[in-house]
Amino acid sequence: MARQIVLDTETTGLSAAEGDRVIELGCVELVDRKLSGNNLHLYFNPDRESHEDALRVHGITTAFLADKPRFHEMAAQIQEYLQGAELIIHNAPFDMGFLNKEFERVGMPSLTSMVSGVIDSLVMAKELFPGKRNSLDALCDRLEVDNSGRDLHGALLDAELLADVYINMTRGQEQLLSMDAAPGALGSSIGKAGIVVQRQDLSHFDLPVIVPSDAELAAHEEVLAQIDKSSGDKTIWRKIA
Repeated sequence: MARQIVLDTETTGLSAAEGDRVIELGCVELVDRKLSGNNLHLYFNPDRESHEDALRVHGITTAFLADKPRFHEMAAQIQEYLQGAELIIHNAPFDMGFLNKEFERVGMPSLTSMVSGVIDSLVMAKELFPGKRNSLDALCDRLEVDNSGRDLHGALLDAELLADVYINMTRGQEQLLSMDAAPGALGSSIGKAGIVVQRQDLSHFDLPVIVPSDAELAAHEEVLAQIDKSSGDKTIWRKIA
């Protein structure tokens, strides 16, 4: 069972090192790439005001947070929830920096030590869509994820949107990774040397060849040209061709 947590935070400002704090944590659980409904959503009293710019982004007022728990009161619950999961975060260094600082304040291990790994969806998006805007809103528009309810940033809403974005960006990978080792199919086994791919006879498969249209070829060439430009003409496929 693959357990992933899509995570987002809202904060009082931009600098954890200068004392800004986490005020909201939103987590959405995926089990085998499906929403489980086992989400975590918490607000925290940071014992400080939010910067004006941050307040304009998230709209979470000091008055609203006044009766909310401090982070240290919920730290053990957060650790238990995240333990062993793989995290998916958009611009991961920002959220991880804040959460690591919060855990450090209460004498707990870093976030990295609690989880099995971290996927930065912003890095992934830049690789998939080089030269494009890759904010969460831009990805929602590009991947047809409905973000019409996102007037202000909110950690749980943003985590829910990012879960849809991530599933769309990686769509198709689950079929490749979970293909059954049926007769004539690709199979694998895990031995002492790691994953061993078994040789299978695929000669009886009649695979269709789909020939691209002139319009599709032109669109493909346009994408290659954009990648060439964004990489400073460092791509190698032209040389190979």
